[in-house]
Formats: sequence, C-alpha cells, structure tokens
Amino acid sequence: MPGAFDAMLGTPPGIQLIRRLRGKEWNFNTYRYVVLLLTFIAYACYHASRKPTSIVKSVLDPKPVANDSFHNIWPIGNLFVKETELGDNHSGSRDKGWEPFNGKDGTVKLGEIDVAFLACYSLGMYVAGHLGDSLDLRLFLTTGMVGSGIFVVLFGMGYFWDIHAFWFYLAMQMIAGLFQATGWPSVVAVVGNWFGKRKRGLIMGVWNAHTSVGNISGSLLAACVLQYGWGWSYILPGGLIFLGGIMVYMLLAAYPEDVGLPSPYSFDSHTADVGTKDAEIFVHKEELDSLEAGDARRSGSLTRLNAVGLLQACLIPGVIPFALCLFFAKLVAYTFLFWLPFYLSHTRIGGEYMSVKSAGNLSTLFDVGGIVGGILAGYISDRLEARAITAASFMYLSIPALVLYRIYGGLSKSMNVMLMMLAGLFVNGPYALITTAVSADLGTHPSLNGNSRALATVTAIIDGTGSVGAALGPLLTGIISTRSWDAVFVMLIIGAAVAGLLLSRLVFAEFIEKTAKQTPSVVQRQHDIAGSASQPLLRDRR
Repeated sequence: MPGAFDAMLGTPPGIQLIRRLRGKEWNFNTYRYVVLLLTFIAYACYHASRKPTSIVKSVLDPKPVANDSFHNIWPIGNLFVKETELGDNHSGSRDKGWEPFNGKDGTVKLGEIDVAFLACYSLGMYVAGHLGDSLDLRLFLTTGMVGSGIFVVLFGMGYFWDIHAFWFYLAMQMIAGLFQATGWPSVVAVVGNWFGKRKRGLIMGVWNAHTSVGNISGSLLAACVLQYGWGWSYILPGGLIFLGGIMVYMLLAAYPEDVGLPSPYSFDSHTADVGTKDAEIFVHKEELDSLEAGDARRSGSLTRLNAVGLLQACLIPGVIPFALCLFFAKLVAYTFLFWLPFYLSHTRIGGEYMSVKSAGNLSTLFDVGGIVGGILAGYISDRLEARAITAASFMYLSIPALVLYRIYGGLSKSMNVMLMMLAGLFVNGPYALITTAVSADLGTHPSLNGNSRALATVTAIIDGTGSVGAALGPLLTGIISTRSWDAVFVMLIIGAAVAGLLLSRLVFAEFIEKTAKQTPSVVQRQHDIAGSASQPLLRDRR
C-alpha cells in the first residue's frame, strides 16, 4: 500500500506523458506558466461552484416583481439583460417557490444555508492549511475539488428527487464547505512554491482574477440553465469542478522538486540583487548542474519537512492584524457574492424590477470591477513596497463607493452598472491583496528561516479568519434585509471602516520605515549641494 501511494506522488502522470511525447523537458519558466494557469483554472472552478445559491435564491424564495424590460444597458448591451420566462417563477405574482424556503422565514433559512457553508469552510480552513503543509498538495487539492463537485451536484439533485427537508440542503452545504476549504491554502502554497518575492503583488494580483472569473462563470452557467429547473444550476458548476480536479491530478506539479528542479527558496539568498532573467540563468547554470533529478524530487512531495504549527504561524509579525482585517473585508465581499443578485431582483432600478436571470447576469459586473481592483492593488503595493498602506487605503475608499451605490444605484441602469463596478474595485482590491501577496509574503517570512512549509498554514489562518466574517455577513444580511436594505449597507460601511482601522499599526510602521529610508538620501543630497556650493568659496580664498 505505501508503495502504491508513493507512486501517486512525485511527477504528475500527465507531465510524464508529455515528456515521453515531446522527448524533452520543459524549462523552469514554462513550468511556472503552467502552474499559474492550472491553479487559476482550479480556483476559478471553486468559486464557480459557490455561485449557484445566490442565483437560485429568488426562485426558491420568490417575491412579487414586475415584468422586466431592462434593455440598452451600458456597456454590455443585452447580454446581461435578456428577458426570459422562467416557467412561473417570474410571472408578476408571488410563486410557490420551493419548500422549505418559500415560507415567511424563507429568507432567514437561505441565510442559514449560507452561514452553514461558510462556517464549515472557515473551520475547515485551519485544518486544511496544516494538512496542506504536511501532505502532497496535488493530491490534497484533487480530493477537495472532486469532493466539492460531488456535494454541489447532490444539492442540485434535491430538485430532481423532490426533496423538501431543510436538513438535507443544510448537510450538503456543510460538507461542501469542508471540501471547499482545501482550495485556497493549496493554490496559494503551490504558487508560492514556484515564485520568489519579485513583483509578487502584481503577479498574484493578475492571477487572483480567478476569483472574479469563477464568480462570473458560475453566475452565467447557473443562470443559463435556470429555466430548465434550478437543480441544473448546481449540477453544471459541480460537474465543472469535478473535471477540474481530474485535470489537477494529471498535470499540476505542486513543487519544483517534483519535476527535478530546485525550489526558488534554495537560491533566493544568492539572487537577491539580480534581475529576473539573471536569476533564471543562475538557477539553470548553477543549481540544475549540481542537482540530480532524484535528489531534487526527494525534497518535494515524497518527503515532508516539518510543517509549521498554527501557534508558531500566528506569532509571525503581521499575521494577526491582516487576518482580523480580512475578517471584515470578506464580510463585505461575501455579502455581495451571496446577496447581490437577490438585491438586484428586489430593488427598483430606473423604476423597474429585474428578472432573476437578468439579476444574476448583471451581478457579474461587480466581479469585473474586482478583477481591476485586485490587479491595481497588487501593482500599487509593489511600487510602494507597502502592503498595509495599500490595503487600508482601498478599504477606506470603498466606504464612499458603497454610499454612492446605495443612494444613486437605483436612479438609472447605466448608473447602477458604473457604481457597482466601482464598488467591486475597492471592495475586492484589498481582499485579493491580503489573500494572495500578503499571505505568500508572511508564509515565507524571514523568521521561518527558509521553511516554505508554512505557506498553506499562514494562508489558512488569514483566510480562515476572514471566512468567519464571510459567514457572518450573509447571515446578518438574511436577517437585516427583511427590515431594510439601508441597514445592510450601514453594516457594510462599518465593516469596511473597521477593516482599515485594524491595519493602522502596520500602516504607521510602513510609513516610518519609508520615511527612514528617504531621510538618508535627503541628507546626502543636501550635503552634496552644500559641498558643491562651497567649491567657489574655496577657490576664491586660494
């Protein structure tokens, strides 16, 4: 049995097949691009499988809405506003919905479904992070994706099996949440295994677009089959993540050592002052010549370094403040993730209501803004070399964006789109930065003495804490929205403000550090100016 298990580790079978077909090895950069692409697709599948619930809420618990004529919306045209008849689900009168979500407490029950998923997700994250640093990341990620797919599909099968027991849907969401917890620590750790710290914010900002791409894909997939029955809205994304898990097992090299290459952390200290291309040459000329493929692989998936414990990871400077900040940042972000389509279909925009499908499709524009926000936050933080200042600034800027969206988003259709994208930019920007570049920075902190086995653990602590907020936000929204959507936005604004304030100490430290770096150069420049001014006086004296 151990021998059979070891055979599953090491070089992925798909890469072995490609080697035999090509007759030669990929270079280091090619593997990096493949890892970025595979982890991008993998986590996009995770997020796509989370979106169906937000799309079908208005079908499970319908409210009276008027016919939708949401046309000529800037800038996408009718793609996001095509009016369709969803059976009797959008008939202009209250439909029966789906028991047990169509009663007076239906909205609250939908909120409980959300919090059940996210509570198991956040609790599972702490365990998953430590397991990810202890087990093979490729097999761990594959198991999580396949398991997630199975239980997302089972939730949708409740429609075809005519199940109306609340406990069934609650259980499916809870188990799915546990499997979903494997995703984020694993993909961040894999990317961290392949990339050093140069331009990490920009690279991971672009790469983090998988979150928004997954949200958009999941919304479109769920909405496009909603007219055939809400169960299909779960089966399609569930099948997608299941197939994604097979792809990961076949092709993902979780560690450079698994394909006979040295870890970036084995030569980072020698390449600190050289450029990316020089570092690449250094790797191939120096490290690869001195490492046999088998020796490199033995320090990869086939051998486990001692994983860093949760307590030790919590003591890394910056982990706790960023984790608490993410608690409130994800509270805001996940409220939009789970409730924005519901909000759009139950709020007059330009004097009209939207259909369920139109609301689901239109909500994807929030994630379009999020893609821009993640890239922008990563680029700015790289340029300033100040992660905390960047994250806090975005959180503070999200406050006026949320106020504007609530007040003016209902005036017209084009205004709603523009303000929605603006809110997405500022809300998702710091969320993306903290869960990617910041987590990877802290997971390879100098205090760890080069032990990269803390990556998944640190990521899990930060994102796990954030996921508690992600569970709380949708739950509170399900309760508060029955009274007033204004109160929901007040909650979001308070959350954004607290998130920024929690980084105050780190912001101050970064500001002092940058000021200290600039001071010597200013003094030197003044000294040079004084020296050059004194030269004519010396000549006159002579």
